Amino acid sequence: MKKSELTAHEITNKLWSMANSLRGTMTATQYQDYILGFMFYRYLSDHQEDYLVNEDVIDVAEGQSVNAAYAAEAADDLDDYLEDISKSLGYAIAPQFTWATIMEKINDEHIKPSDYQDMLDAFERNASLNPQASADFRGVFSNIHLNDSQLGNSTAARARVLSDVVKMINDFDFRDETGRDILGTVYEYLIAEFAANTGKKAGEFYTPHEVSIVLAKLVTLDAATEGQFTVYDPTMGSGSLLLTVQDQLPDGHKAGRVHFHGQELNTTTYNLARMNLMMHGVEYQNMDLHNADTLENDWPDGEINGIDHPRSFDAVVANPPYSAHWDNNANKMKDPRFKNYGKLAPKTKADYAFVLHGIYHLKNTGTMAIILPHGVLFRGSAEATIRQTLIENNYLDAVIGMPSGLFYSTSIPTVILVFKKQRNTKDILFIDASKEFEKGKKQNRLTDDNIDKIISAYRERKDVDKFAHVADLDEIKENEFNLNIPRYVDTFEEEPPIDISAVEQELADLDKQIAVAEKEFNEMKSQLVETNQDEK
Repeated sequence: MKKSELTAHEITNKLWSMANSLRGTMTATQYQDYILGFMFYRYLSDHQEDYLVNEDVIDVAEGQSVNAAYAAEAADDLDDYLEDISKSLGYAIAPQFTWATIMEKINDEHIKPSDYQDMLDAFERNASLNPQASADFRGVFSNIHLNDSQLGNSTAARARVLSDVVKMINDFDFRDETGRDILGTVYEYLIAEFAANTGKKAGEFYTPHEVSIVLAKLVTLDAATEGQFTVYDPTMGSGSLLLTVQDQLPDGHKAGRVHFHGQELNTTTYNLARMNLMMHGVEYQNMDLHNADTLENDWPDGEINGIDHPRSFDAVVANPPYSAHWDNNANKMKDPRFKNYGKLAPKTKADYAFVLHGIYHLKNTGTMAIILPHGVLFRGSAEATIRQTLIENNYLDAVIGMPSGLFYSTSIPTVILVFKKQRNTKDILFIDASKEFEKGKKQNRLTDDNIDKIISAYRERKDVDKFAHVADLDEIKENEFNLNIPRYVDTFEEEPPIDISAVEQELADLDKQIAVAEKEFNEMKSQLVETNQDEK
C-alpha cells in the first residue's frame, strides 16, 4: 500500500507500534510529549512552506525544493523574512531549523545533539515577533525535555532517540487518497491512544470522542446558521471537546465561523490543546486559550477593578475533574460567579463551582452542557441549596444519565446537565441513557444509534417509557429538589410470572433422570472386579 493511500487509523496504528518500540523504559505519558511535539513542529514547518509558495513569498525554480529556495532567498534578509512570516502565521521558522533541513542533516548523518535545542530555542525567540500571537506560540514546546536521562544516558544517545522519532514521523505522508490533510485526525487518534494507556490521569486531558459528540450536539442544536459562534471550555484538556463542537456546528469549518475559548490548569495539557487546535487548521486569530486555574482565576475579562465585565459565549462545554478540591474561602461569596446561590460548593467537591462558573459566562441565548458525577443530583447541604436555586431560576433544562465505564479516568456512571438562561417552560427533561452503550474490552462506548437516541429524546422533549420523562416544577418540589433519575424515569422490569405447575413437572423429570443415572451406575459398579494387591 502506498503511503498516500494509508487511512488515518492505519497511520495511527503504525505510528503507535513504532513509538512503543522506540520509547524503551519511558511511560506513555512521558513519551507523548516527544511524539506529539515533533508532529506539531513538522506541521508548523510544512504549513510555513505552503505559505511561502501560495503567497508567492519566494520563487521556486524548476527542480528546486521549497526549502532550498527559502534558504537561498532569505540568506541576506532573514530577519525581514521571519518578521513577514510571523505577521501572517503568528510564528516563523528559519531555514536552518525547518523540518526539511533537520531531515537532511539526519539523513546525511550531520545532525548534532545541540541542533535540537537550537531549533526549539530559535522557535521560542521568533514567537515574540508577532505580539498578537505570542501567547499562542510561546512555550508551546516547553514539555520537550531534551536532557531527560530516560531518552538515553548520554547526549549522543538522546540525540539518536530524537532522530529516530523525527524519522518515524517523517516516514508518513499525512494525506489520504483524496489529498486531504489528515495530520490533525492522526494527532487526535494518538491523543486517544495515549489516554487509553495512561489510566486514571487520562481524565485530565481527554474526553472520549463519542461523549464529546453528545455534548457538542446538545449545545449546537439551536445555534444560528450564520455569523460567528463562540464556544468556551473552562477545563479544556487537550481541546478535543472544543473541536467536536466545531464539527457539529453548521458550516463549523468555514473560516472564522467559530471562535474558541479555553482555560486549562495543567501546563503540559494546555500545550497539547494549543497544538491540537492548530493542527486542525484553527488560526491563532480564532482562539483564545489560557493556562490558569479556572476557579481561582476567572476568564481574563471578568471582574476588573471591582467592575463586572464578564465575557459571554454561545456555548459552554465542560468535563471538569470530578469532585475536585478547591479553595472555598468565605471571600468567594463576593465573587459574582458564586454570590447569588446562597452557598459555596463544598471544599472537597467543586462540581457546582464549575457549573456556576460556566453559567456565569453563558449568553442568555446560549446552551451549556457539562459532565459530572451522579452525586450532584442528590447530595445535600450546600449542594442542595445551590441545586434548588438553579432550578428555581429555571436554568436547568435537562438531566441525562450516561452509562458507566465510558471514561478512562473513572468507571462510575456520569450525568450530563444541560443549562439555558432563557427557557419557555418550567420543567426538566430526564433521560436515562445508562443502558445505551456497546461493551468494550477496556471501556464501554456509545454507538451512533445510542447517540441519536439521546439527542432525539432531547429534541422531542416528551415522555418515553423507561427512557425519558418531562417533570414539571411541582413534581421536582415534591421530590424536595432531589434530581436522582430513578425518581422520574421508571426503568423497573417486572419478572415474568412463574408457572408453578411447569416447575413441579420439571423437578419430577429431573428426579426420573437421577433415578435412571443411579441405576446405570450401580449396574456398572457390580461388574467391576476387585484387584488383590498381593497379586501384583
